[in-house]
Amino acid sequence: MEIDLREIHSPADIKGMSMERLELLSAELRAALTRKLAARGGHVGPNLGVVEATVALHYVFDAPKDKIVFDVSHQSYAHKMLTGRMEAFLDPSRYGDVTGYTCPRESEYDLFEVGHTSTSIALATGLAKARDLAGGKENVVAFIGDASLGGGMALEALNYAPELGSNIIVILNDNQMSIAENHGELYNHLAELRKTNGTAENNIFRALGYEYIYVEEGNDLRSLIRAYSEARGQNRAVLVHINTMKGMGLPCAEAHKEQFHYNAPFDPKTGANLVMAQGESYQEIFAHHLLSKMRDNGSVVGLTAGTPGAIGWGPEMREAAGKQFVDVGIAEQDCVTMAAGLARGGARPVVGVVSTFLQRAYDQLSHDVAINNLPATFVVFYGGMFGMNDMTHLGFFDIAMVSNIPNITYLAPASAEEYLAMLDYAVDSAAGPVVVRTPGGAVRHQSTPVNTDFSKYEVVEQGAEVAIIAEGSFLPTALKAAEILRGKGVAPAVINPRVLSSVDAGCLDALKGYRHVITIEDGIVDGGFGQKVAAYLGDAPVKVTCLGLKKEFLDRFIVADVLIANGLTPEQIAEIA
Repeated sequence: MEIDLREIHSPADIKGMSMERLELLSAELRAALTRKLAARGGHVGPNLGVVEATVALHYVFDAPKDKIVFDVSHQSYAHKMLTGRMEAFLDPSRYGDVTGYTCPRESEYDLFEVGHTSTSIALATGLAKARDLAGGKENVVAFIGDASLGGGMALEALNYAPELGSNIIVILNDNQMSIAENHGELYNHLAELRKTNGTAENNIFRALGYEYIYVEEGNDLRSLIRAYSEARGQNRAVLVHINTMKGMGLPCAEAHKEQFHYNAPFDPKTGANLVMAQGESYQEIFAHHLLSKMRDNGSVVGLTAGTPGAIGWGPEMREAAGKQFVDVGIAEQDCVTMAAGLARGGARPVVGVVSTFLQRAYDQLSHDVAINNLPATFVVFYGGMFGMNDMTHLGFFDIAMVSNIPNITYLAPASAEEYLAMLDYAVDSAAGPVVVRTPGGAVRHQSTPVNTDFSKYEVVEQGAEVAIIAEGSFLPTALKAAEILRGKGVAPAVINPRVLSSVDAGCLDALKGYRHVITIEDGIVDGGFGQKVAAYLGDAPVKVTCLGLKKEFLDRFIVADVLIANGLTPEQIAEIA
């Protein structure tokens, strides 16, 4: 009784299957997922843990008529396999045909481009309201993990959804893990519900007006189908709480859940990473330096919003820091505003945050931190084009976003030594908020002393006629462009601006007699630091060219192609000089 996965083209193909065939289907899906994830990398644990939950979802509900929204959507691979995209998981030559998240460009079964957390219930309330206004009767389902449930928007939408008074189903995938461990009292409550098989008298979901259904065996198809069938078609808010195993079926992923939340290509038998380590990293430099500062000063507190590994803070580092390291869960708004409270209370908070996730807390950064001019430090990782390349995780908007908030000093180091000096300044002596942008790419070192007056640009190479002002990661590119120009008889000045939130008037005044000033930044040009330079030099006869990225959403881009498309190679820069 074999299952040929290539014969599955839509959920309709599994509707008539017996329970035995559905179980076999689940096993085949998991095996195919494991092969692809081992070869290409990706979100391993989230996808392997919800295979049965996804099969049951498409067995019971009638998508795309019924609307299904996946939170974060990093667990949607089995969903994609069942909705017409099977070859992208079976044929290695087509592994790149689909994104790692839901994508309406791929299929009518995918409703949203989603990659950030805690949005599914709010999206579902909007879909349900639109359905009600149109007189529709379809089911609306939000599939959300326990980690995402702790985010502010999820809790806000969880509070609102029952007020609709109509069909909305929340499936809570409780695998007892965030990216790392969960944090917050909510998770003790979920544990009590699991311990009592869903019968605990204290039940937040019932208190909020949901019909509550608990599934102890969340990787058992029969139990899932019964629960989903009970929830289906009800004219009220229903929450189905399923207890699942993250990384189910792959021993290394079950044993090492944090490591296998997202992993590079690996050996499925041993779990060994197949991508060679690339030497030192800025994440490692940051983590060890911050831990050292914590040991020297008990008021220094490191914070993260559910992404400790992305900023270099593995389990051993977190244990060493003890109470001086805080993970608030996937809740960036809480993290940033907690940092404001820490700073007002006399502590020295240091928030490590991935660039794409900082935008989730823009208001808190502006309103709670900057307006109050509090000495909190924010260290941005994976900024620019050298970080993540999914449309939902782009990191090249942060310069324009952060550098234009009053009171914030935004610093961009070009070397490890500058990075450490800027961290020291921000944590030890800054009177207001400082954001430090971690450079992209390989770690670069400098042998010259670091000028710690970070309001001043650094002239790395003296020159005349032409000046190239290159931010952070692009300083090596500027130096290569200058070398090309010297070969043509032009001796350009090369300048490391270091501060992106203001201009060094003295340095720029000295350039007013130049023929051409070129700015380069690892971010969008609109609103970037280059336009600040151009505005300052606007009354001078010098030509100013601002180089960077176009204001657009790119998806799964190749860095080399983006560099060429935006005129950012050394040869192209030298050509326009």
